[in-house]
Amino acid sequence: MTKHYILNLNPTAKHDWDRCSLRDPITAKRPELAKLIAEAIGAEPGSYLVSVNIEVKVLEQVGMPQTEQLPLTTMPQFQELVA
Repeated sequence: MTKHYILNLNPTAKHDWDRCSLRDPITAKRPELAKLIAEAIGAEPGSYLVSVNIEVKVLEQVGMPQTEQLPLTTMPQFQELVA
């Protein structure tokens, strides 16, 4: 069974759960690995000792956008005009 997912690694993400996420490329849902394994064995009732092999091939990589830090500038001082 071959499944494709998008792995997103963002060490600067605001929330811990967004720092490393695995999502379906079509639905954007997180995969339920236990359900995938149950489907692979036929989902018959019982307890199973299973071995799971994960083979990872990077098909495409898109880097995170670099945030440009703009230098802080001071606002020019405006003098009041007196008539």
